[in-house]
Amino acid sequence: MSTAVVVGSGPNGLAAAALLAREGVQVTVLEAADEIGGGTRSSEAILPGLVHDHCSAIHPMAVGSAFLQSLELGRYGLEWRLPEIDCVHPLDGGTAGVLHRSVAQTAAGLGADGARWRRLFDGPAAAYDELAEDIMGPLLRIPHHPLRLARFGIPALVPASMLARAFATEEARALFGGVAAHAFQPLHLPLSSSIGLGILTAGHRHGWAVAAGGSRSITDALAALLVDLGGKIETGVRVRSAYQLPPADITLFDIAPTAVADILGDRLPPRIARAYRKFRHGPGAFKVDFAVEGGVPWTAKSARRAGTVHLGGTFAEVAATEREISAGRMPERPFVLVGQQYLADPQRSVGDVHPVWTYAHVPNGYAGDATEAITAQVERFAPGFRERIVGTAVRSTSGFTEYNANYVGGNIMTGAKNIPQLVFGPRLTLNPYDVGLPGYYLCSAATPPGPGAHGMCGAHAAEAALRYLSRTNRSR
Repeated sequence: MSTAVVVGSGPNGLAAAALLAREGVQVTVLEAADEIGGGTRSSEAILPGLVHDHCSAIHPMAVGSAFLQSLELGRYGLEWRLPEIDCVHPLDGGTAGVLHRSVAQTAAGLGADGARWRRLFDGPAAAYDELAEDIMGPLLRIPHHPLRLARFGIPALVPASMLARAFATEEARALFGGVAAHAFQPLHLPLSSSIGLGILTAGHRHGWAVAAGGSRSITDALAALLVDLGGKIETGVRVRSAYQLPPADITLFDIAPTAVADILGDRLPPRIARAYRKFRHGPGAFKVDFAVEGGVPWTAKSARRAGTVHLGGTFAEVAATEREISAGRMPERPFVLVGQQYLADPQRSVGDVHPVWTYAHVPNGYAGDATEAITAQVERFAPGFRERIVGTAVRSTSGFTEYNANYVGGNIMTGAKNIPQLVFGPRLTLNPYDVGLPGYYLCSAATPPGPGAHGMCGAHAAEAALRYLSRTNRSR
């Protein structure tokens, strides 16, 4: 029987492990923390019974993941739940851009921009399941559906600031810009539309789902499947050098490229080692979880029914803050993401006290305290919010790094999503999962298609590893 070691138990590491085990490989997962899950962990950080997601929280790319669907994780307790409204981007004065799962319903609320929204998303959303075969993997390969990819890819190539000018209303521009800002990149750069368009298209097909009971349910289900298939998971095992790795036919790393270079040292080919050590990390996140009595009193009433709320004001304001954090400067009013997962998953609340998940975009390694800036942004669009807060839990950029070593300087994206790293991953190659040593693979969110609990980075790396095993077994 072939053997594999997977370093890291985030959704990609466990996805890779499950795929390998399903193909008959004996798999051992090594996790440095005392708890599995990477960015999908959840806990009762403020009040007993009040469930907060630690990082990854809303899952438009995961709920529609064909790979996760193929694993039938519902047998292991994974249940997806959808809010009434996917996302709202409020503006000063009480108006808002409102995102529904339905393209038609979203367009109907955007007035003069409704037809433009439909032209942009009707076709790609309807064909998303086929389109995902091309966009949820390495971009530099022969596409399965070239015409559909071209239809999606042409708008994705342009800067978000240019695409936003196609909309006449501030509500539509802000709604698009808030989702585009998920890339943690300046919105005037080429390809800065791509991640936003991908999230919006996936959401219009499958919705902005949450995992019942917390995001930990995703990796708990993957782990249960792995154990059922004969795999093992060892926690509290931090791998710092290649000498600590157990003998195995294949080894996969669900960690940052810089960490792979540290572990493998001079075993790596010099040019790959240089590329991994030069891997760039993007801006950081500063997170505040709130326990809120009665929920957030949003001025825009649609936000009271939304699973996600984006706080950044107009598109121009969001673009300005993203430029600032990329330049290493902390804006007075940062872009803030708010998660109200309890609206779709009421079991996370305790009576009338609800968990409200927030984080702000901040410069990488930001050493200040953004708690007040985040609170002020919520208060700006929900006067009276402060009076409803009954508890908080804070995670700074350094706290994110301590929580998950992949999040260097609070960079929860596992690397800057600039053009080279978005297209190629951590080095210029057609196979971003190959680390240049026979039988060794990178499967973290540093590789395409990037961050999220979809498991596709792990699945693609595991497929590459299985091809290697097939070749080596035939040659014996």
